[in-house]
Amino acid sequence: MAAIPIIVKHAGKRHEVELDPTSNGETLKYQLFSLTGVEPDRQKVLVKGGQLKDDTPLSSLNAKPGQVFMMMGTPLGGQGSADLGRPKETVKFLEDMTEAEVARQEGATPAGLQNLGNTCYLNSSLQTLRSVPELQEELLRYRPSVGTGQSSLSDLSSFGIGGLGGSRDLAASLRDLFKQMSETQKGIPPLMFLKSLRAVFPQFAQRDRNGQGYSQQDAEEAFSQILNQLRAKLTITEGEGESTTTTSFVDKYLAGQFESVTECEDPAAKELGEQPTQSSAVFYKLDCHIGKETNHLHDGILAGLEEEIEKKSPLLDRNSVYKKRSRIARLPKYLTVHFVRFYWKRETQKKAKIMRKVTFPAELDVVEFCTQDLRTQLVPIRDKVREIRKEELEVERSQKRQRIAEERAERQQKETNLGESVEPMQKKKATEENKSKVNDKDGDSHMEETFKTDAEYEAEKAESIRVAKKELQELVNQRGAGDSGTNQSGLYELRAVITHQGASADSGHYTAYVKKQEQNERQTGSKRREADDKWWWFNDDTVTEVEAQKIETLSGGGESHSALICLYRAIELPKSE
Repeated sequence: MAAIPIIVKHAGKRHEVELDPTSNGETLKYQLFSLTGVEPDRQKVLVKGGQLKDDTPLSSLNAKPGQVFMMMGTPLGGQGSADLGRPKETVKFLEDMTEAEVARQEGATPAGLQNLGNTCYLNSSLQTLRSVPELQEELLRYRPSVGTGQSSLSDLSSFGIGGLGGSRDLAASLRDLFKQMSETQKGIPPLMFLKSLRAVFPQFAQRDRNGQGYSQQDAEEAFSQILNQLRAKLTITEGEGESTTTTSFVDKYLAGQFESVTECEDPAAKELGEQPTQSSAVFYKLDCHIGKETNHLHDGILAGLEEEIEKKSPLLDRNSVYKKRSRIARLPKYLTVHFVRFYWKRETQKKAKIMRKVTFPAELDVVEFCTQDLRTQLVPIRDKVREIRKEELEVERSQKRQRIAEERAERQQKETNLGESVEPMQKKKATEENKSKVNDKDGDSHMEETFKTDAEYEAEKAESIRVAKKELQELVNQRGAGDSGTNQSGLYELRAVITHQGASADSGHYTAYVKKQEQNERQTGSKRREADDKWWWFNDDTVTEVEAQKIETLSGGGESHSALICLYRAIELPKSE
């Protein structure tokens, strides 16, 4: 019989295939494998009546020239390329790679930072900042202006002294340090960055009481001071011609904006007509205040958005209590949350630690903390993201049920082949009972109930998800081109945590947990991959891989490791195909 030209649609592409009616489904799947790169056992070819099986004669499809069939499935390696020829890159073995090449390999353990004497506060802050890929990219582009103290010493970083930038240019020192960290898996002594930090901020050069070494410092203070310096040094120029704008990198990606209303609580002032005042302010972190009733991050943030202020009332001509209520008008792409765990204890003259347990989520919804105008923009996008996630989860569950059913059928088939089937008389009786069920008492046949096949169900869900993603893109487009440094859904995922172990800010030990990031990471904002359950624990120059469950133990409740700073990143919105 002559071959029949058909069309097979897969991943938005049309493939012309010559269907041989004398062959079977397995042959067709290998043809599609050569065109799409999807292995035969991962293909789902939809035909009339369900899914094409390997032993199905292609003549039974009664295919017509130009008939369109749909195929679903992705390659095992995740690539859609059908190029099965020579690799584009030369295969290189680990023993033939340089130290820098090994460090850049997928899954390679990142570099730690040596403790130079009570510098764990700095090491944990630097590892957290390094978890921001946009910051690393911007630092590589950074060139100090004349007179900042930058010298050719940056060329000496290869000698193993981390961060040999200018003596007072923290941005240049950080650039050099991060570059060196990307080229090794060893622990690096950040000597020159520490020198730059102490030159710019002398408080970090404070000696301990016996004068034998440097004092322990507050990691939150170091983190904030480094950000302040980067805000002044790193600028981004966008647009062309007259529309060119220049903004700080930190303001673009890590700064939000509050809108506040301050109102006098004294009834006498209200009777005299004193009106609430409105104001706005930029913020670089959200404070989570910890009180007697604070159990969750949500509670602490809400408490931090309302504060009482005592000041003079112009109408009452005396001091009165005012309440200031703040809401977020701009959400940055990266949101820093600070657990206010330390307070000044006069008796000990130290920053004592609040031991209370305060839980925090892996995904944070901040819509409730926003102004009404911003909520109106965020809620439709957030709800559409959740809708897509729900449908994708249903598809995953369906595929899991299908795999379980197929495994059960295979086991039953094996049992049958081993002779563990019913006896002939029992089999005959079961057959008769099945026949009697087909007919009712009047002798009429029951209408057989028809169900959708798994392939048809998945095809419908795939189309529904495609439509939902398109609707999501339209919602995003309604907001205009927007700002790539903002959060458009109000949903954040946890990316890094700075922890503190001990009883006070000026003692104890700081470490950092950073979520593993794969190279060319592609987040959909929905399905979690296996790699997302892994974190790196940076304990100075000791770097360990830990499970996500470990992060859940960092809520505090004692002197053990408890979260001091959480760095959240806006989820990536699902992209329409």
